[in-house]
Amino acid sequence: MTNSNLNRAAVAALVDHTLLKPEATRADAEAAVAEAVDLGVHAVCLSPSMLPIDTGAVRSCVVAGFPSGKHHSLVKAAEARFAVESGAREIDMVIDVGAAVGGHYDEVFADVMTVRQGIGSDVLLKVIVESAVLLGTIGEDGLTQVSQKAVQAGADFVKTSTGFHPAGGASVRAVEVMRAAVGPHVGVKASGGIRTAEFAAELIAAGASRLGLSGSRAVLEGFPL
Repeated sequence: MTNSNLNRAAVAALVDHTLLKPEATRADAEAAVAEAVDLGVHAVCLSPSMLPIDTGAVRSCVVAGFPSGKHHSLVKAAEARFAVESGAREIDMVIDVGAAVGGHYDEVFADVMTVRQGIGSDVLLKVIVESAVLLGTIGEDGLTQVSQKAVQAGADFVKTSTGFHPAGGASVRAVEVMRAAVGPHVGVKASGGIRTAEFAAELIAAGASRLGLSGSRAVLEGFPL
């Protein structure tokens, strides 16, 4: 997608409208779904405790192992499978970031593969790698290897961030590295700290094919109709 194609509807089709605050209530989740439908976004991303919930015309996306990634792989897989059985069509899982920082890339592979096996092949799997942490510790080569291991294990997307880590969220450089790592046929989701249309456009230009936004309306209103 080129910048000339970045109208509001086109960008909305890339958005996962997100509500993952620990204090969120069921009423908040229902309001988030209503807003997602109104905005015409791709999906609404919620915590597993909000299931089951009718998301109407938008897809249901649910997190697993969120936000630390320190859950056992079998627990992540069970959480993800239960979410799918309760209506989720997409799963955003968090890797064990410490395993990645330690250079244990085969553990990252096994973690992702366990969740993929738990949910089957028909559910979209997005793998959160906390790119800001990885860039700050193991660098671009490490982020590249982690992204590639995730795809080899069955990821449909690699995703920058939970939005909860103090190291930060999405960055243009992280998206560029991840896109180069996974090639043109795997998704890259940018999330964490995307609050303006300008930043969203930069991330799309860098290779993001999905955006995780909690303030979706404000970002989308920055694009022309």
